[in-house]
Amino acid sequence: MMAAIASSLIRQKRQARESNSDRVSTSKRRPSPSKDPRSLCERHFLGVFSKVRFCSGKKRPVRRRPEPQLKGIVTRLFSQQGFYLQMQPNGTIDGSKDENSDYTLFNLIPVGLRVVAIQGVKSGLYIGMNGEGMLYSSEMFTPECRFKESVFENYYVIYSSTVYRQQESGRAWFLGLTKEGQVMKGNRVKKTKPSSHFTFTPPSSNPPSRPPSQSGSLRPRPETRPSCNASSTQQRR
Repeated sequence: MMAAIASSLIRQKRQARESNSDRVSTSKRRPSPSKDPRSLCERHFLGVFSKVRFCSGKKRPVRRRPEPQLKGIVTRLFSQQGFYLQMQPNGTIDGSKDENSDYTLFNLIPVGLRVVAIQGVKSGLYIGMNGEGMLYSSEMFTPECRFKESVFENYYVIYSSTVYRQQESGRAWFLGLTKEGQVMKGNRVKKTKPSSHFTFTPPSSNPPSRPPSQSGSLRPRPETRPSCNASSTQQRR
């Protein structure tokens, strides 16, 4: 009796296991295209429509973080020719006599060892020098916008291109202004001439009449002479 009950239980478990395996296999099977009630044209149209819908899905725009603005020194560059270096709103570079103009303010940004980028504060453009020695304004900072900053013997500052120079002599190309306040070609500017000499002028100060001395003062101190009363008292003694 007990053996019959055990055999019947084993038989029921085996049937249940086989029925479950049949259900899993039927669920995994894909319907054959011959048994699909839809026509071949309908299936092709639905496949193309699903691909187009998938490809036309809108993607969220990638937000780029704004590049950090490099910090420098805001100043005016006063030429020995008597002009301030100026960058007009349209990007034109020339000289100006107006000491209060906002277009004469420049941001000197250090980009290397004794190398700076000259950026107009009002326009946000960079000064560059091309292969012909001409100055131009650029929205992007490029290698042509890098200038070497050097102090000359008379304590004026000169700026030369870090990319271009004379091929034969190796002489550097400098930033300079003419006596009329016009920019010069870099290959025609010499560092010994006043056209390439500049001084730093803070935004709230007047142009210096002469280059600063080593102590930083613009004018020499007057010599002190003894007064007449002091000399007379010494003679009496």
